[in-house]
Amino acid sequence: MTDVHDIEASLATLLKARQRRLTALRQYFRFARSRKVVLVDPTRGIKAKGPSGFSGTTIVVDQQRQLFRRWTTSADAHPHEALLGILALLHAASSSEVRLLRVDDLDSISRTVHLGKRPHPVPLDPASWAVRQRCLAHREDQNTDNPHVIVTRITKTGRAPASTAYVSHILDPCGIGPRTLRSTRPADLVNALDPKLVAAVLGMDPEGVMIYLSDHVDAGRLPDRQERSQ
Repeated sequence: MTDVHDIEASLATLLKARQRRLTALRQYFRFARSRKVVLVDPTRGIKAKGPSGFSGTTIVVDQQRQLFRRWTTSADAHPHEALLGILALLHAASSSEVRLLRVDDLDSISRTVHLGKRPHPVPLDPASWAVRQRCLAHREDQNTDNPHVIVTRITKTGRAPASTAYVSHILDPCGIGPRTLRSTRPADLVNALDPKLVAAVLGMDPEGVMIYLSDHVDAGRLPDRQERSQ
């Protein structure tokens, strides 16, 4: 017998088509109920709007380690790839924040960086700092006055940032998109720290951060059943 849980599981397989598929299922079960094929319509009470929790993709820890090594110890990755990859993976930087990053956003004394509209400078760990140095060295080789950290052959003679199209394909060699990398970091942080603290650090709206916590329960953080029964 089909119940509401079966319907929700079916709708969850293709979230973008949820409303259209739910409409079709409602029509079917209304017909089936009118013919007494089923006694209860399992689609009653199901909302057309899907759950508001995070539904994107993230990468597992082993894959994070592989990418970290690629960008910090391997010479195969282009400096631009390493910079975007590390800032997204470790500091939840968006491709837009990295694309618009300027040299004067980097503080060599405090080893921090201003990312986008974040309220506080972001401290850079040694690995991130080394990647930053490598990217600046690459920029220096281009003999440019462009104020941005990421400079291409097209933008080195001007002052405009690299194109959105260019930045969107920087990570193609490693097979992971910037959005997936960026989503991985807040998802990890929100489920390990106070979501309000994460929102303040990343300069995000608290409601925007909470979607990464939706429907997530880390079993290791729950008290043991025997302890709760005492």
